[in-house]
Amino acid sequence: MLRLNEIRLPLDHAPAALAAAVAERLEIEAADILDIRVFKRSYDARHKSRILLIYQLDVEVAPALEQQLLEKFGHSSRVGPSPDTRYRHVARAGADFPTAPRQRPLVIGFGPCGILAALLLAQMGLKPLVLERGQAVRQRTRDTWGLWRKRRLNTESNVQYGEGGAGTFSDGKLYSQVKDKRHLGRKVLEEFVAAGAPEEILYVSKPHIGTFRLVTMVEKLRAEIIRLGGEIRFGQKVVSLLRDSEGGGQVRGVITSDGTSILSEHIVLAVGHSARDTFQMLLDGGVYIEPKPFSIGFRIEHPQSVIDRARFGENAGHPILGAADYKLVHHCKNGRSVYSFCMCPGGTVVAAASEEGRVVTNGMSQYSRNERNANSAIVVGINPEEDFPGHVLAGIDLQRELESLAYRMGGENYNAPAQLVGDFLRGRPSTALGSVEPSYQPGITLTDLSGALPEYAIAAIREALTAFEKQIRGFAMNDAVLTGTETRSSSPICIRRGDDFQSVNTRGLYPAGEGAGYAGGILSAAIDGIRVAEAVALEILADSSR
Repeated sequence: MLRLNEIRLPLDHAPAALAAAVAERLEIEAADILDIRVFKRSYDARHKSRILLIYQLDVEVAPALEQQLLEKFGHSSRVGPSPDTRYRHVARAGADFPTAPRQRPLVIGFGPCGILAALLLAQMGLKPLVLERGQAVRQRTRDTWGLWRKRRLNTESNVQYGEGGAGTFSDGKLYSQVKDKRHLGRKVLEEFVAAGAPEEILYVSKPHIGTFRLVTMVEKLRAEIIRLGGEIRFGQKVVSLLRDSEGGGQVRGVITSDGTSILSEHIVLAVGHSARDTFQMLLDGGVYIEPKPFSIGFRIEHPQSVIDRARFGENAGHPILGAADYKLVHHCKNGRSVYSFCMCPGGTVVAAASEEGRVVTNGMSQYSRNERNANSAIVVGINPEEDFPGHVLAGIDLQRELESLAYRMGGENYNAPAQLVGDFLRGRPSTALGSVEPSYQPGITLTDLSGALPEYAIAAIREALTAFEKQIRGFAMNDAVLTGTETRSSSPICIRRGDDFQSVNTRGLYPAGEGAGYAGGILSAAIDGIRVAEAVALEILADSSR
């Protein structure tokens, strides 16, 4: 197969135009082309009236002709051999793994990182045991609706905790900026497709799944892990780590909230960015943790039609383009950086609290992305040295302080405080909504958000909104709605690990994913789960040969 890069065609090109473009690029006849497969498709919308589709294609021709073309285009970056993107396990299924209970790997947490770690371990024959503090995804969905519809928060089964992780109630974005020379991201996407995700996620430039499809997909991945010999236990919160105090701090197992002791010397810690009590438990148990930067801010909502027109002009609504997204950043005069995060086209703002008496926002979209509003977080970067010094978990203290403040400003009933952008920029409280109806459930309370965040953050967001208006017309429209508060953009801590993926001071503990500070989204977390599972398998094999 040949890989062709940078094939550019008009947005509404005829189907036959693809073969014609390939023939022209390769300087061959169309009849010489045996097959064309789209490996990747993106678009260039810099000129709204002339949007172009950009293809990476895998092209099949006769073997003799392929060799001729490779020699002819040997120095071209636009024609070459198709790379091998197949995943190869570091250990074969049924390898000589020991069967002692202490060698059975534990996976703590069943979000994207934990799911892929468990799946890979199961595929290699290691029969992992997964402990998830929350509930199975359908029960978890019912519990989550309890907050959204009835203002009842289940602190162990919600947007943050449960099967599928926080990404289940999101836009289901499946792209990242991870450098991926081994095509681990491709492995993740192929597993998702096998579990029922739409096949287009393999080739569109910004793939997403959406919440409802994620639910079904997660259930099928769970079933596959069990079929391969794995085990998943829900409602199993880890409350203590069994760890040697000397000799490298070897991990020996865990104790769960019901008092059960489970022995293992290989534990994947994939707990997510909101497992605050788990972070405290690990710190108390001697595991090395350090604070890391994260971000705070608000959710902003616009009519999706405003974003579509700004990004696509007269091509707004085109089925290939779908609902428009954006990615914005502004460096402020006060030295802060403000950026958009977790942009959800045609989605909703959701209640994402995991602790009583606190309000947290997040964003979510379905696969169709056909809700009336676009939303994203508009957040300010903060750092431990300047903004939350004092101790390792001071970032969690700040998160809780801001979330408690949002709860009080919202009326102490899980309403979220909100304000129109026009009023926010003018420094006056909002008293009535305009043309944008906020989507947050259970509801919003209009107020003045200037007291919801530190002064430096408010000043930075005000400056950034005006700057973003220059990039997307209508972004700072008076009736756009800000909803507070966004505090869970990423983990406020890092559980430092070495090159072998094990904790720097706790042998056998493998910190992974978002909670440990090594990922920032569904795909990057899943990739990290694969890497850690590989490290576990290799370590177990090495242990057995010593």
